[in-house]
Amino acid sequence: MSLTLRVLAPDQSVFDGSADEVILPSTTGQVGILPGHVSLLAALDVGVLRVRTNSDWQSIALMGGFAEIESDDVTILVNSAELGVNIDSTSAESDLSAARTAVTKLDGQPSSPEKVKAQQLFERARARAQASKPT
Repeated sequence: MSLTLRVLAPDQSVFDGSADEVILPSTTGQVGILPGHVSLLAALDVGVLRVRTNSDWQSIALMGGFAEIESDDVTILVNSAELGVNIDSTSAESDLSAARTAVTKLDGQPSSPEKVKAQQLFERARARAQASKPT
């Protein structure tokens, strides 16, 4: 028994295939999905989606969205997403370092719009960097 997984962004179908296990970055923490999972609708945070097929794991950087689990069908609708294998690890680590520096520079401004934007960019950079590393 396996899951049917679809990861859809407005401009592309990022993943469409079967999986044995899926780990979602929900807004309340990580959620593991196996075949036969109860129906669920979950908000997704910026983070890394992990997909296991046989004993191989794949990573997908997600930039927020929603997941619907119905029977053995998992549909993920996201603002944007990127397969981990398509992300240049060196570039992603460089972007993460720059984003971390930008957040640190704004530490004295706890709720300024610039701090919020810098924090969002940091979370996106961190998701890309984590997804780019082999699992």
